[in-house]
Amino acid sequence: MVKLRASRAISVLVVVALIAVGAIGVLWVAAIGINAVARQLAIHSASNAQTTESRQEKARDNVLIVAKDRSDAAIGFLAVRIDRPRDAIYAIAIPDATFIEIPGIGFDKVATSWDAGSDVALDAFSNFFGVPFMSYITVDEETYQSIVRDQSFASAVGAIREENFDEQALSALESTFEATPTENVAVVPMPVKPITLGQDTYFEPQRDQIADLVQTWWGVTFTEEDAPIRVIIYNGAGLPGVAGQAAQQLIREGFRVIDTKNADRFDYKQTKVIVQAGPLTAGHQIAAVLDVGQVVDQRADQRIADVIVIIGQDYRPPTE
Repeated sequence: MVKLRASRAISVLVVVALIAVGAIGVLWVAAIGINAVARQLAIHSASNAQTTESRQEKARDNVLIVAKDRSDAAIGFLAVRIDRPRDAIYAIAIPDATFIEIPGIGFDKVATSWDAGSDVALDAFSNFFGVPFMSYITVDEETYQSIVRDQSFASAVGAIREENFDEQALSALESTFEATPTENVAVVPMPVKPITLGQDTYFEPQRDQIADLVQTWWGVTFTEEDAPIRVIIYNGAGLPGVAGQAAQQLIREGFRVIDTKNADRFDYKQTKVIVQAGPLTAGHQIAAVLDVGQVVDQRADQRIADVIVIIGQDYRPPTE
């Protein structure tokens, strides 16, 4: 049995944080020839189903819980991991005013991701934590506060307002919530730094401390060798939302999108995938995911992003 009673003291900090926020970036293809591109496309096509299946399996025990107030606005989030072998549940409480990268929007309050749609929110949290989230439930403010305060998910049983589970999976989730003993539950606040601008308070995530939680609870450790490729996406086509759509495609294939913004102009005819750090194959993998893109080897002395993608007018967003 996992002993997590020490986390009870931390729950007080969660409540305080939630109340404080209202309760809540030289063309290589020509150099290597078209055959290399064809090989990359073939590899991607053959592994795409396996990648999707692997992501679904990893996401099976992850749930995003969204707290909503009476006006239906998102006021808080719980990034939940269910550890079935240990009969335990872990969760990170995220205040609604926490700033993270949101696909298609850029850095904004995390609550904005839910306003943009549940898929955007799930992708935003997957991108931030580096672990896949594909399922969500919503609860009212009182239930959310009860989970945080009591270090128990039992109050969520019967109180779920919205969800994207099938009937059998939802029943299993509620059974898990009800059966998991309180001593095996840990709900801790996301390590954040409050920033006051005028009369508003925002929260800056403290990456190092968050990485420790993700490593402990999800077993994910990023080293120089296995860290996800970091991507900045620029909208060079002028089509509203196109950078966000490309970002969602890449996030779902395991890339980490650290920013989306407008390019210096909107008349790029062809999408460019500019590799500035890391393996050149990453550029071809990205081009394969987007199904378009000239791969350019253009090394840069910076540690912000590995690949810069400039979306051109040849890009076609995926259909539902």
